[in-house]
Amino acid sequence: MKLFSFRSIRTRIITATTLLNVALVGAIVLVWAKTENTLYREQKLNEARFVSRVLGISTFANHLEERNWSQMRLNLNVMLRENADFVYILVSDARLENQIIAAYPEYLQGQYIPDIVPVKVSDAAWKASPKSNSIETFALTDINFGNHIRAKRGDRIIEVASTIYRLSGDKIGTLRIGVSLRQVNLAVANAVNKALIVGFISLLVSLVCAYILARRLSNPIRRLQTSAAQIASGDLQHRAEITNADEIGALANSFNEMSAALQSSFHKLQKTLVSFELFVPNKFILAIAPQGIENIEVGIAVTRHITILFCDIRGYTSISEMMTPIEIFTFLNDYLACIGQVIDRSGGFIDKYIGDAVMALFDDDNTDGALKAAILMHQALDQFNQERMQKNLPKINIGIGLHRGEVVMGTVGFTGRIDSTVIGDAVNIASRIEGLTKQYGCKILVTEAVIESLSQPDLFSLKLVEQAVKLKGKDEAIAVYELLLLAPMD
Repeated sequence: MKLFSFRSIRTRIITATTLLNVALVGAIVLVWAKTENTLYREQKLNEARFVSRVLGISTFANHLEERNWSQMRLNLNVMLRENADFVYILVSDARLENQIIAAYPEYLQGQYIPDIVPVKVSDAAWKASPKSNSIETFALTDINFGNHIRAKRGDRIIEVASTIYRLSGDKIGTLRIGVSLRQVNLAVANAVNKALIVGFISLLVSLVCAYILARRLSNPIRRLQTSAAQIASGDLQHRAEITNADEIGALANSFNEMSAALQSSFHKLQKTLVSFELFVPNKFILAIAPQGIENIEVGIAVTRHITILFCDIRGYTSISEMMTPIEIFTFLNDYLACIGQVIDRSGGFIDKYIGDAVMALFDDDNTDGALKAAILMHQALDQFNQERMQKNLPKINIGIGLHRGEVVMGTVGFTGRIDSTVIGDAVNIASRIEGLTKQYGCKILVTEAVIESLSQPDLFSLKLVEQAVKLKGKDEAIAVYELLLLAPMD
């Protein structure tokens, strides 16, 4: 999994925390900027109002009453020089239909409606009552004072208008002061920059903290994921490392408990499978259910060309009559273990036990292994008999018959009880051949089909017993050969 895949918990935590911090910092910067803007504007507005009231009441009232316009113009010039934020100052005479009698810029003197601000601003100024009126507007043109530009076209300005009264209380004129918002905007921009710097630092710190938090939360989960993958790959002894004492640590502990339970269950399942293979050979299962034992059901069958071996104890009935049931049980287990190991080492597998008889199958392409198994079974029986003779027990003899042919391997029964079986004429022939060993007094008899499938016939000593033997239930006669036991085989 990619480190920064958006589907990862780490990335989601970092993204969510970062977005939250961006929203929070953005809101703080916005409120800060708005507050600073309002504060500076109010400060400038109050300064302009104060100046306009003082001048309107004291300085300009007497000059306007006495029509001392030249002195008023000098005062206006001084005011503009001393206040860099003042864009223009206008004094109009209400007695002359609001004609501007003193102004800076000077070219506005004599006009009725100044062309530096919208008309509606002038209309609001004439109606200023009872003390003052303020309105935010913009410059219609560049406004110069000397060689300096006080305002460019489109710049935002605040105009404060104050009514000038006689001592008697009659309105005689209006004082209009335009204040530039450039410094206010600069101050606000400076405040916003500071806020952005603080916000960026806060965002950076929060991003680092979010990464650390996300890593602390995601690393244990990633370790759990790795542990789960190891267990899924078959390492049931693996346990997750517990480093947290929180919910994730509790999850890791539960995970380890689950892993231990899985290991115990899998161990039991393995023992069950091993035990099951003792009842149904693994080679048989692979033949009828190559996709797994869980797919076995009634009626599964495959056709195979195999070698069938039947082995039977001679005089078993007489031997068993001299033993108790438990002695018979012990004897059979010792005997079957003796020949069963030989069959297993030779590449065959026992399909079923029929009392003292054994039916074994060899699924090789040739019959060499089956013949070697028959010879080795007699050699093992010789060793088994020596041990019995040391215990003063009677010697036993066996007869072995082999045939090769086509059979059907599969399952029979019903849903409540299934058994494996091998069905075919070749099975019956092998059983009949084993029975002929008594009639001909031979230890091992094989059919011609077995001999024809040998890959190394020179390794075996074979003797024709009967060219045409008609078996019980068969119309056609077959040739039967004796496999001689010469030198011991490894």
